[in-house]
Amino acid sequence: MTSVLYDAPGPRAKARNWIYSGIFLVVAAAVAWWVLSALADKNQLDADKWSPFFTGEVWTTFLLPGLGETLRAGAISMVIALPLGALLGMGRLSDHAWVRSIVGTWVEFFRAIPVLMLMLFGSAFYVQYTGVDSEVRPLYAVITGLVLYNSAVIGEIVRAGVESLPRGQTDAAKAIGMRKGQVMTYVLIPQAVTAMLPALVSQLVVILKDTAIGGAVLGLAELLTQYRQISANFSNTIPTLIVIAAIYIAVNFALTSFASWLEGRLRKSKRSTGTVLPVTLDAGNNSGGI
Repeated sequence: MTSVLYDAPGPRAKARNWIYSGIFLVVAAAVAWWVLSALADKNQLDADKWSPFFTGEVWTTFLLPGLGETLRAGAISMVIALPLGALLGMGRLSDHAWVRSIVGTWVEFFRAIPVLMLMLFGSAFYVQYTGVDSEVRPLYAVITGLVLYNSAVIGEIVRAGVESLPRGQTDAAKAIGMRKGQVMTYVLIPQAVTAMLPALVSQLVVILKDTAIGGAVLGLAELLTQYRQISANFSNTIPTLIVIAAIYIAVNFALTSFASWLEGRLRKSKRSTGTVLPVTLDAGNNSGGI
């Protein structure tokens, strides 16, 4: 049986796939055994190193406050970067050359600078030119760096998503008298959202993870920073990092799962709204037939 994209595997190919799968499982099991053995040799699997995570004190004092700070910095950055990136993407598609030049320079400039450097610039700016309190200054600097960098990247995602649509969409909208802003807002962007969603979600995950940079350099009390205090109190650096990594995985998995659900709903709604409007003829013009 042949598919459009590939030939269905025959008996030999199926057997070969089973062999490859078995080899992969054996290798994965061997690597897992080696890692667990190495941890056991260093006493990293002892109960006293993991027991603090089964009590409420570590969670309420360190992990949950750190997670809350991570989510706060990430959420604020997302809320600002998404609309700013959409505007930058539309600016890249402007009919005016001077707008495309300015926006293009902005996007390429901030895409080329490491996000850590942007955070450091932001921190220095708030220290020298504003009266921002030192307690919230790391949060402001992290948000500033994340917004400047990721809005530029999102702008490129929006531009690529809109340009991936068929040219006929724009021509049809202009044919019924829509202006460029209306075409972009009501025709192109809504259709491009579904195509852009996977890339946008990937960038949102990057935003959430990059908050750890601010914790390591600027002292933001986010999730990863808490491992220092936990490991200092309980001498369990490796177990602490494993637990924190598991929390990051769970949060990012929840974000991507929600995005997948949303993408499915958007695709379903687009299919279900493809109705055809009936044509009604005026009684005075119906006498001649068609």
